Amino acid sequence: MTRTNTAEQLDLAPAVNPGPSMISITGLNKWYGNFHALRDVDLNVATGEILVVCGPSGSGKSTMIRCINHLENFQKGHIQVNGITLTSEAESVSAVRSEIGMVFQSFNLFPHLSVMDNLTLAPQLVQGVSSAEAKKRAQVYLERVRIAEHADKYPSQLSGGQQQRVAIARALCMNPKVMLFDEPTSALDPEMVHEVLDVMSELATDGMTMICVTHEMGFASKVADRVLFMDQGQVIEQATPAEFFNNPQTERAQKFLSQIIGH
Repeated sequence: MTRTNTAEQLDLAPAVNPGPSMISITGLNKWYGNFHALRDVDLNVATGEILVVCGPSGSGKSTMIRCINHLENFQKGHIQVNGITLTSEAESVSAVRSEIGMVFQSFNLFPHLSVMDNLTLAPQLVQGVSSAEAKKRAQVYLERVRIAEHADKYPSQLSGGQQQRVAIARALCMNPKVMLFDEPTSALDPEMVHEVLDVMSELATDGMTMICVTHEMGFASKVADRVLFMDQGQVIEQATPAEFFNNPQTERAQKFLSQIIGH
């Protein structure tokens, strides 16, 4: 990111990974009518980096990661994912999405399909994988998220935490290079949050490139390579977890942390 000398926009994080950028965002701007949702966002995420994005509601953090997957159109700026430039052309969108797995706060599972069928559908339809190979791949990831015994159940028979783990496994079945998490625990009962965070932590240790929008500051402090703080559509501050949580440099970040951690 371009460094700035203004008091309220600080870039304090050293390079986490000297390798190439998996995600590159330059001058990203997004409007909803007259509302300027994203303002000149610049961001590079290195291969294997774990980036946690936090900030108050309406700060643009979810909009930003949805733009990466072209779930939101943007009016100005450039996005590259694994060297692929994102445009509005269908071929470009498809190519970028093939590199990305995304998990939302709502699980978005197909209610009429079993867990196994939820996982095998996209690899067969999109990637042309055989039924046998898709099931083999699904079994691997169901075991990875510790829910293989529920393969024949339907989403309505699972808890919220179990459904979210299925959603993670479904995304992994497409063999993505990047995982995007948009507040994946916000819809869960408190006692179910840890089981999803545990799976995400394991993904991080395996070297998956991840961007996670979350208010789970404990997860951020333990797992993230870098924390990015947004407000009013701008990147206000970014730093290592130790720097961000122990010595936030902007008044806005200090206020946010006092409200989140203080409760």
